[in-house]
Amino acid sequence: MDSPRKTALVAGVLYLLTFVSIPTLALYGPVRGRNYVTGDGPDTAAVVGGALEVVVAFACVGTAVTLFPILKRQNESVALGFVGARTLEGAAIIAGVACLLTVVTLRRTGAGADAVVSGQVLVALYDRLFLLGQSLMPAVNALLLGSLLYRSRLVPRALPVLGFVGAPLLLAATLATMAGAVERDAPVVALAALPIALWELSLGIWLIAKGFRPSPLTSTDRAADPAA
Repeated sequence: MDSPRKTALVAGVLYLLTFVSIPTLALYGPVRGRNYVTGDGPDTAAVVGGALEVVVAFACVGTAVTLFPILKRQNESVALGFVGARTLEGAAIIAGVACLLTVVTLRRTGAGADAVVSGQVLVALYDRLFLLGQSLMPAVNALLLGSLLYRSRLVPRALPVLGFVGAPLLLAATLATMAGAVERDAPVVALAALPIALWELSLGIWLIAKGFRPSPLTSTDRAADPAA
């Protein structure tokens, strides 16, 4: 298996790994409750949810780092921007996980009723970090990566076009949520996020199944010649 094919395979697997956090919608249910800090019962769901999101954070950064050696041959500045945006996304996810796991710690240490407000503040902070990391940044990433893939034709152009369509929809829904016009879990927000989710899912599947299309960007001769 040649190097570009390996790159596509690894990137595809990492893109699919970014979907492992979907169960957190249910796993985080208890920890988001107002009386969670003073309640009893296992904390396993919250810890598992945090672990899944950590996997997603590293997978996010991994997709950009893996694709960078090839994408930089199209436009190094945009490719670096993509790496930076993915890194910010991963950092926001990690920070959000730290907030919710701190709520778990408050409960385990028996902080009591005095910590209820602190717990709710941490949950609210998680929600804001989620908006920045897992709503805003995917829209930015779709524009950056989509532009590189569209111009290079490394994948069918229909895939980045799906990202181009989804980016403004997700951006609008994110800004509306930040402004308080809609709730974070409103159906319209989920619908706005669907095209970006389909873009990333289809890209991951394509990279695993087909890899990159033949292109000068994947030429080993070009990779070996910095002046190419």
